[in-house]
Amino acid sequence: MTNETLAGYANLSLYSAMAVFTIAMVCHAVYLAGLLPARDRAADRASLPAARRERELVGAAGAVEADDLGVPAGGGDAVPPASAEVPARARSAAGIASTTTWLGGFLLVVSVLLRGLAVHRWPLGNMFEFAVMGSMFTVIAYSIWSTRRDLRWLGLFITGPVLLLLGMAVAVWYTEAAELMPSLKSYWLVIHVTVATLASAVFTIGAALTAVYLLKDGFERSGRRTALDRFPATPAIERTAYSLHIVAFPLWTFTLIAGAIWARQAWASYWNWDPKEVWTFVIWVVYAAYLHSRATSGISRQTASFIALAGYVCIIINFSVVNVFFVGQHSYSGL
Repeated sequence: MTNETLAGYANLSLYSAMAVFTIAMVCHAVYLAGLLPARDRAADRASLPAARRERELVGAAGAVEADDLGVPAGGGDAVPPASAEVPARARSAAGIASTTTWLGGFLLVVSVLLRGLAVHRWPLGNMFEFAVMGSMFTVIAYSIWSTRRDLRWLGLFITGPVLLLLGMAVAVWYTEAAELMPSLKSYWLVIHVTVATLASAVFTIGAALTAVYLLKDGFERSGRRTALDRFPATPAIERTAYSLHIVAFPLWTFTLIAGAIWARQAWASYWNWDPKEVWTFVIWVVYAAYLHSRATSGISRQTASFIALAGYVCIIINFSVVNVFFVGQHSYSGL
């Protein structure tokens, strides 16, 4: 029996998380907007005569050694490059954004737990539940990572897509709390789908970093000055995106293998040319091509990054198109 009361509280927690993420997204945007005047002031000061510039720099904070993504070497507060020049309002907005992102992640955890308790099963039985848990993994991974590195510059590119996904989950993919279909009642649901969800979350963060890298690299090549100039160096962003893809790819490989094992138990065959199976393999091939191109001399990192984004587009198609419009043995969207 489904506990409708707990299901209602799960939805309430989800709606609360969406409201909180809206605040977080706006505050992240305010922080990024604050980088522009700070950069302009730095440029104006650089144009002053040397003697006057030296007088204005008296009392300024000393240079801080930082790692690739702007974390001070040897500990200390994690601050972006030239953060002393960031307006106080922008720094305050970044603090609110960080707090509300954590709060939104916590509310998603509560929503997932209550949904699971309401239906007495692992809450991954349809597209709605997959979207909510995937958003939860993405936000929690980003928030934990942000305790080790300064990622305030990335926050808008995480909270924005997460809020969009949750909006789609509520408006388009919502499914009432109910028991699982008989074919899904297997321990492989917990193993196979959970790992797929976690891999998708890591791929999401990797895709966000890749998009930022390509944008920043494009503006640098054109000579245009933007707020992206205050982000970490493009090679550092690209290396970090590559590292995340290295983590996500084995998880997706396990997803593919575990799905084949589950298919053997459920349908007496490891491979059935089901649309979902085919697209899962397509995603694997595209990301394998990315990792291969990234490690191959003669292929630019820009080209490799575009392949990585193509892989993420395949993930989006697999989730939002294949699940809805392709009929097959994996037609479990709940719609």
